Amino acid sequence: MRPIIVIPSRIASTRLPRKALAEIDGDAMIVHVARRAVAAGLGPVLVAAGDEEIRAAVAGMVGVEALLTDPALPSGSDRVQAAIEAYDPQGRYDCVINLQGDLPLVEPDTLRQALRPLEEGRFDIGTLVAPVKSVEERDADSVVKVACTFQNDGDVARALYFSRSVIPWGEGVYWHHVGVYAWRREALARFVTLPPSGLEEREKLEQLRALEAGMTIGCARIGTAPLGVDTPEDLARIRARVGGQASCR
Repeated sequence: MRPIIVIPSRIASTRLPRKALAEIDGDAMIVHVARRAVAAGLGPVLVAAGDEEIRAAVAGMVGVEALLTDPALPSGSDRVQAAIEAYDPQGRYDCVINLQGDLPLVEPDTLRQALRPLEEGRFDIGTLVAPVKSVEERDADSVVKVACTFQNDGDVARALYFSRSVIPWGEGVYWHHVGVYAWRREALARFVTLPPSGLEEREKLEQLRALEAGMTIGCARIGTAPLGVDTPEDLARIRARVGGQASCR
């Protein structure tokens, strides 16, 4: 496969406006995310910027390019598709890793793991899951859970459903969805032409549109879900962790 990493980012975030530019240890959050993407060594890193301020924040970064996209695009997936079509109309890159711009501590190896479902050849989309480690994590509606089963200690499983509710019922491991997607190029192009689906609008989860349209999503499991930034409290936790790491160097 010939992957490219695309990071969609815009200032008008619903829960925490301007979070892409939030300062963490002296740099904007989008800069931290882009550095992690470059460190993965998978291919080009492209920031799909909805605003000039975001494009300017990553300007000059080694290994990173930025394209301005229409700020009115309705979703990150639409922004990724617009950027990849502008950057690579020839189709040199056949799979696209959509890395959310609010994961400043994502491990580079995590991005490599997202490709594993596509390497198996039976999935349209790859994504990541990590075991839920607390009751609070399980019950939080900000944590998306995935109904999937890893057979015979395998590392890839088919996603049957995603929900903000606790699924599935009964004893066993609960899986926390990590919002990193590896798309086959043709799957992403199809997805953005589909209208929002009923379950997508009910759960507020874009990936359900793909499932309702019959697309297949494979989950690769990782040990721990990376901290994301949705709220001021999340940002404070990230800053404390990064600051603590710096003080130990």
